[in-house]
Amino acid sequence: LIATLVRKEGLRSFDRTAVAALIDHSARLAADGSKLSAHLRDILDLMQEADYLATAEQQPRVRAEDVSRAWRARIERADRVRDLLHEEIRRGVLNIATTGKVTGQVNGLTVLDAGNFSFGLPARISATTRLGEGEVIDIEREVDMGGPVHSKGVFILSSFLGARYAQNFPLSLSASLAFEQSYSGVEGDSASLAELCALLSSLAALPLDQAIAVTGSVDQLGRVQAVGGVNEKIEGFFDVCAQRGLDGNQAVIIPQSNVQHLMLRSDVVAAVREGRFQVYAVSDVDAAMELLSGRRAGRAGRHGEFPARTINGRVQQRLADFARLRMAFSGAAREPAGTGGEGGS
Repeated sequence: LIATLVRKEGLRSFDRTAVAALIDHSARLAADGSKLSAHLRDILDLMQEADYLATAEQQPRVRAEDVSRAWRARIERADRVRDLLHEEIRRGVLNIATTGKVTGQVNGLTVLDAGNFSFGLPARISATTRLGEGEVIDIEREVDMGGPVHSKGVFILSSFLGARYAQNFPLSLSASLAFEQSYSGVEGDSASLAELCALLSSLAALPLDQAIAVTGSVDQLGRVQAVGGVNEKIEGFFDVCAQRGLDGNQAVIIPQSNVQHLMLRSDVVAAVREGRFQVYAVSDVDAAMELLSGRRAGRAGRHGEFPARTINGRVQQRLADFARLRMAFSGAAREPAGTGGEGGS
């Protein structure tokens, strides 16, 4: 195909390294490590620009360096919005932490579209929990900034909490989830794993590592499911961390089922290979929480109870405490007036 396009368009020959670079680019367009894009207009545009660069340097053939330079030039012409957002993060206007540990807060990952250019950006997700009647409030939905798929993901979180931790007592919490400093709509369920981790962190009173960002969807059983835009999301967090200095602790958690879709930029691959950045693949929420908190998740016993000092044990104990408090308050509310205090009959 590449040879046919070269002949048809009168381009210089592409050497084997340039052909390999075009194949990588085509797989990246397809967002799949095992497939190639059939969108020939994008491929031909890149070939023509790479040919121009090789001609300007009087190279006999187009090389991989020419293809890479052409791709970088294309991004530089379209990344003004991304650069402005990165500047806001550097200046502290957008509050994104990449060091330290915080309870009830995690770095989620989003994908933004700017014309024909898509890029990833971290988003601060926070959760608060308190005594209530078993509801998980999606603040984005309450103000009509959340789409139906995102709202579905939040409802699934409520179902997961009740099914795993509160089979023998009423789910008695009230929780709130929010994308902090979000001023546009939120859609999709790819942040549901991050939201669940923030909820569990708040319930267990365990801080989460802010050097690790999270993407992934979860089902009612806590299993992690594939999401879209995984390459852009990893690269978006990588870029923010790289500007602050990579120290080997920064990482991204992705679904195990998304590994086959990885087609990352060469600088990200090099950083992972050298141990300056990490990409973790998980299949359930327990694995994600262990990475974020450094604690053991814990497995349920025969009667559904988790070991006390584990993540799940702490969550279950907190929810059981909420249930006891709720029943105590409910009983106090039903007592007749003047039957328990001083001066009562």
